[in-house]
Amino acid sequence: MLNIPFWVYGDVQRVKILFNKKDNALIQFAEPQQAQHSIQHLDKVRWQDRVIRVTASKHSNVQMPKEGQPDAGLTRDYTNSTLHRFKKPGSKNYMNIYPPSNTLHLSNIPPNTSEEFLKKAFEDKKFNIVEFKFFQRDHKMALVQLADAEQAINALIELHNYKLADNAHLRVSFSKKGITI
Repeated sequence: MLNIPFWVYGDVQRVKILFNKKDNALIQFAEPQQAQHSIQHLDKVRWQDRVIRVTASKHSNVQMPKEGQPDAGLTRDYTNSTLHRFKKPGSKNYMNIYPPSNTLHLSNIPPNTSEEFLKKAFEDKKFNIVEFKFFQRDHKMALVQLADAEQAINALIELHNYKLADNAHLRVSFSKKGITI
């Protein structure tokens, strides 16, 4: 769960929770610029009743532990994850990187998916939607406003990659703008 907010800013390769400091972790990205985006947008953000700190590490990569080491279960490899957003060169995802806010951008929505269905997906996970709006020209995208940025972070964690149909999974990221009525 820890690594998911970081997927918004880059392709997470490995995550290692520190053995003696379980509230600290090393996160390795595919590219240094992705780590910089993560630092820029997530450092000092309030999440899970804490202010998280994100800084550069002196380590350039996260080593996988040897079998049988006591910290073996604390390191995960995500090199081949389906959650990678930036694997295609020139991806539009590079142009749409924003800090956490109370408004989420939803995309990859199939044409037959209703507003009610999407709202229910949020409500089933205990998120109260303040406002919802499909994009006027393209119903494959929508904006969802929640009470605050912390709720939006949690909703992103819970609902990014949510199965909408057999061949469609919801893509969730932070929005550049809020919803205007």
